Amino acid sequence: MPVPSSPIGVFDSGVGGLSILRALVATLPHERFVYVADSGNAPYGERGDDFVAARTHAITEYLCEQHHIKALVVACNTATAAAIHEVRSSRPQLPLVGLEPAIKPALAVTRTGRVGVMGTRGTLSSAKFAKLLASVSNQADFVVQPCDGLAHAIERSVALAEHYQATRVADTETDELCSRYIHAMGDFGSGPGQIDTLVLGCTHYIFAVSELRALVGPDVQIIETGEPVARQTKRLLESNGLMTAATVNALPSGETDSCRVRLYTTGPLEMLQSATTRWLGLPAECCEVVDVPSLMVKNT
Repeated sequence: MPVPSSPIGVFDSGVGGLSILRALVATLPHERFVYVADSGNAPYGERGDDFVAARTHAITEYLCEQHHIKALVVACNTATAAAIHEVRSSRPQLPLVGLEPAIKPALAVTRTGRVGVMGTRGTLSSAKFAKLLASVSNQADFVVQPCDGLAHAIERSVALAEHYQATRVADTETDELCSRYIHAMGDFGSGPGQIDTLVLGCTHYIFAVSELRALVGPDVQIIETGEPVARQTKRLLESNGLMTAATVNALPSGETDSCRVRLYTTGPLEMLQSATTRWLGLPAECCEVVDVPSLMVKNT
């Protein structure tokens, strides 16, 4: 059974979930975290549901058995859509937080009634997303755009930036894909008939927010899920009596807050190290390579 001093597990298909981890660390400063980037099997958004579900079960088992996590944040919209109901069923004792595109928060801020939704094809074609969209379809006009390749381009941009030591060279592919998909969605702005709110339905996309902002203009609200997920995780820990007191995980003299976060990848170590340093400000020493074989999967 989970105990308050145990860490919180977080995983994504790659480095995109670091946007969720960043919000979690800010909201829960006394907690410990274990993050898994399944970059060796990314991108999930262009894989089938069976594959994504199998990886989700394997990583959940790894985090529970090897790190004894007290809660799990599935920091991936695609994995949430494909498998979170199965994880809830197989591990009912584990507090669990999943992701979904932030359509409902977008309804609270749109003024024109037109909302754009960017996401992976796996997320946007899922039954879970269809149900979510149907529940609010009469409240706004939603322009849904699958963004094939964008999450993977953002992953690659990290590795290229490390190799070339030049972020703008590395981000060329991301720029091009952002431009293609934003223009495919139509007109953005605050005028009648324009899209005035953009939902980022993939955790990777927040790391391209500067490119997206340049394309949609200053008047468009951009909605992502990091802070809402962090608040929901905090509420879930509180309701289960699993919050860590400030003194429980006190660090030994000389250690820093970065020691509260351990990060693992099934792919290239340099990619995770570069992303962790670039986006979280944590040292590369927090990162390690891990093997999470699919043979660990239980009944799915």
